[in-house]
Amino acid sequence: MSALNRCIVLASRPVGIPQPQHFELTSAALAPLQAGELLIENLYLSVDPAQRGYVNDEDNYSPPVAIGAVMRSLAVGRVVESRHQAYAVGDYLYGWFGWQQLCICTADAILRRVNPQQASLSAAAGLLGINGLTAWMALHDIGKPQTGETVVVSAAAGAVGALAGQLAHLAGCRVVAIVGDDDKGRRCIADYGYDAYVNYRQPLADVLRAVCPDGVDVYFDNVGGNIADSVIRRMNRSGRVIQCGTISIPSWVPVPQGPRVEREILTRRLRMEGFVIFDHVKRYDAVAAELAALAASGKLRCDEDIEQGLEMAPQALVDVYAGRNTGKKLIQLAAA
Repeated sequence: MSALNRCIVLASRPVGIPQPQHFELTSAALAPLQAGELLIENLYLSVDPAQRGYVNDEDNYSPPVAIGAVMRSLAVGRVVESRHQAYAVGDYLYGWFGWQQLCICTADAILRRVNPQQASLSAAAGLLGINGLTAWMALHDIGKPQTGETVVVSAAAGAVGALAGQLAHLAGCRVVAIVGDDDKGRRCIADYGYDAYVNYRQPLADVLRAVCPDGVDVYFDNVGGNIADSVIRRMNRSGRVIQCGTISIPSWVPVPQGPRVEREILTRRLRMEGFVIFDHVKRYDAVAAELAALAASGKLRCDEDIEQGLEMAPQALVDVYAGRNTGKKLIQLAAA
């Protein structure tokens, strides 16, 4: 294995959605492993909307990536050298290994062990990674879906939304997708268990009224903004709003202005709660096992959109924000 590590670093600070010019592909020499460290060969890099927040200089649940530092990313990798007694050469792991071919890290960077007998290694970065874990925990912990209720999911064809819709369907709910084009809407119905869809490029208040005549009980919100404003005004009394993402907001500096929702929350007795998957690390393995069982039984589908080569990662992030991916976006660097 080469002593040089190819990696993508943050070259300049973006405002809003990062573009390829904000990154640089570089090579750096690997340092010898110290006690307690691991050398991991990355196999699959995850590309996630949350990565915008990792590089913007704004409030987030983690500090921004430093200029010149390797781009923060989750990945599935294989241990190729270990000076940590809990991890052996050949172990597969999922964690904060970055947009790079090789990663030297400590155990703090690891989120969970990957069992290749449980599902494919790529699934460990999607279905059994933060996307599937978020869909399952956020829906059940905050949404608490009940049989016969109406659940609306925004970014419904995305890596989280596609799974949230299927899980709501399995809970016996009527499930409505919010998407940006009709092809995605039809895919949500055909592949992901949705009962209906609305295209947010149409007059949203009108189409929501037509598709959800009895109101909305649970809103799984991945986008925020004007779409959320419209859905909240269709919520039923005691409805639950899961705030899982805000990808429709181009920038939070300055704070964007919009319709106020306090009156809706009060009069409809709504509950709104934010969900960040990294608050629930201790539950990862148990929930991943449930998701793997559902997938193995054919009850849960997770499509993947995989590109080859480290240099593809920056444009892949742009494509995710533009909605051009057709499943969980991954970059494959090496064969298992």
